[in-house]
Amino acid sequence: MLRSRVLNRLLLAGLLGAVAAYGAIWPSQFGELKRTSSALPAVQDRPLWDEYGLEEAETARYSDGARQFEGTAYRLKDPTSAFAAFESIRPAGSQPSKLTDAAAETGDGVLFVFGNYLFEFQGWKPQLNELAGLLGQLPKLDQSPVPNSYLPSRGLVANSERYILGPEGLDRFEPGLPPSVAAFSMGAEGQLAQYETGAGRVQMAVFSYPTPQIARQRLEVFQKLSGAMAKRAGPLVAVILAPRDPNAAERLLSYVTYRATITVDERVPTGRDNVGDLMVNIFILVGIILAITIPAGVVVGVLRHLGWGTSGDPMTLLHLEDQPREGAAGPDHQP
Repeated sequence: MLRSRVLNRLLLAGLLGAVAAYGAIWPSQFGELKRTSSALPAVQDRPLWDEYGLEEAETARYSDGARQFEGTAYRLKDPTSAFAAFESIRPAGSQPSKLTDAAAETGDGVLFVFGNYLFEFQGWKPQLNELAGLLGQLPKLDQSPVPNSYLPSRGLVANSERYILGPEGLDRFEPGLPPSVAAFSMGAEGQLAQYETGAGRVQMAVFSYPTPQIARQRLEVFQKLSGAMAKRAGPLVAVILAPRDPNAAERLLSYVTYRATITVDERVPTGRDNVGDLMVNIFILVGIILAITIPAGVVVGVLRHLGWGTSGDPMTLLHLEDQPREGAAGPDHQP
């Protein structure tokens, strides 16, 4: 009985700690609406969310009597993970939204990514300026850029894209590809999408690797899969499994291209490179020197006028006019 009570207390303390940790995203008031409840959201497919690096989640309800809405927020380990989670739960019938770079309208709400956060609103479609109070106080915000998309746009089925970070995501969205072939341990990340072709819909996966050499090695492994068609473009490997029409698949693979971007480190200009600032600083320096030397000269002149420091001759004279010039005859010179 004592052990049971201790266990219950430990479970209760753990639950309260989880609630405290998961309750710091949504503010107590949202404009004129007040938060009426806060809870942990029901996260489906927990292994996939663990792969995304889910760190915190909270669902809050707001109301002012006449209006009400519900919001769910997920904080993930980085923006790439938030983007992958966004694509995994985005409804197939959603429409693009201009709220952020990754956003979709979902009926009476909106789903969008902001940094390493994924937000889902139901019952309200806010504008970005209306979210300033929420987005400005987010804890542990990471706004680093997400990777580029290498999926071709021609024939792309809307909302079919999926970003793959590891074996769990690959198993959910392309179970025919073994994780050992993709080789996530080598730094691979994948993108999946469906395409409309003359022979029906085809799903293509594009994996990006740290170097073209690794991609070249993985291409040979992909080509050993039964019925698979694969292509390499730089550090990318595109693959289609068992296509109905190899010609259509070959055409789709040809759309996958890679263009390297070379970035040259350049010296960042500073204030010292501004000629206008340089002239201003020169005048300031001259003014400081004059402000020091003029009063000092006046003080020295006054002191000398009063006789201080002027013992004997005030100046050292050489009396050069009294000296005989070179080649001139002196008074005792005899012809």
